Amino acid sequence: MDTYLHAIATVVPDTVYLQAEAGERMKRQYSEDRKLERLVHRIYSQSGIEKRYSVVKDFVLGGAEGPFYDPTNHIIKMPSTKVRNEIYTEEAKKLFVCAAQKVLRGSAFEAKDITHVITVSCTGFFAPGPDFYVVKALGLSATTHRYHVGFMGCFAAFPALKMAQAFCEADPDAVVLVVSLELCSLHLQRSNDIDTILAASVFADGGAAVIVSSREPEGAALRADTFATAITPTGEEDMAWTVGDTGFDIVLSTYVPDILESNIASTVEPLLAQSDLCKSDITHWAVHPGGRAILDKVRDGLSLDEAQLEVPRAVLRDYGNMSSATVMFVLKELLEQANENEKIYAMAFGPGLTVESGLFTKV
Repeated sequence: MDTYLHAIATVVPDTVYLQAEAGERMKRQYSEDRKLERLVHRIYSQSGIEKRYSVVKDFVLGGAEGPFYDPTNHIIKMPSTKVRNEIYTEEAKKLFVCAAQKVLRGSAFEAKDITHVITVSCTGFFAPGPDFYVVKALGLSATTHRYHVGFMGCFAAFPALKMAQAFCEADPDAVVLVVSLELCSLHLQRSNDIDTILAASVFADGGAAVIVSSREPEGAALRADTFATAITPTGEEDMAWTVGDTGFDIVLSTYVPDILESNIASTVEPLLAQSDLCKSDITHWAVHPGGRAILDKVRDGLSLDEAQLEVPRAVLRDYGNMSSATVMFVLKELLEQANENEKIYAMAFGPGLTVESGLFTKV
């Protein structure tokens, strides 16, 4: 039985920051250390990002002092995890619902059709969870099956999609609403650590929703052909996500792109072989744009043409890295741009170092 991604919708907060301005603001934090100041300039100017969206409004020019920024002294502050999570709770509830409502409006489905809701996030916690508030806001049945995929990082959209596919295979009448929402900017850190500075330069806020079912599509859709997961031999210490006293602490080592380059081919080849495909059969590569260097190394590791990464590069440029939601932004663009019967290989990376992949066909 075939399973389809029928519609994809994306949302971002209202506040947008230009990357060049964010870089200048971060440079001020290191004005007494010329070496670090130059490093910050290089990281931000070579990030491949032009703008990012955030629920944090503190950095708007002329704004009042907030929990994250003292505009008088140009100092980035370090609010507690409690303060950050309170903002997450308030803002995430609204954006989860907004994404869910948006995807329903753009689909052939109605709220009464939804049988399952899966929410995804690794940037905050509250209970009742986002799945509860989506069901409540959309007026879904109290018997709607609800699940939450939490704290898995940038690859978490794939476990959610695999769950949705399994539900549809078990019940042909199932209609699954998947909503991923990440507010990464709430965990901004001020540190002299290079990995922390790098993380601050790429992460952003955004969400995506998708409707999955086995119903025959009434319009353009992506058929979910098969999924795979892999763990690289090294990298456990190079990408991690933990709860600290002043927000969540990310480990994003500068070695991650090299680890991916060395291992990406060995994770891709088995899935292609399983589907009786070769690399030349893939028209589009929906690579999670975790950063410019990550896209560069995946390109090199798979010997791809730069044109095959045009959409991931554009998403990185316009939105930054929104953790688990980011690959859904890429798939949304390809749902709109790909031609019928073209193959899409999607992949995302996260703690472990884990590589999650999926093969899709535009129908």
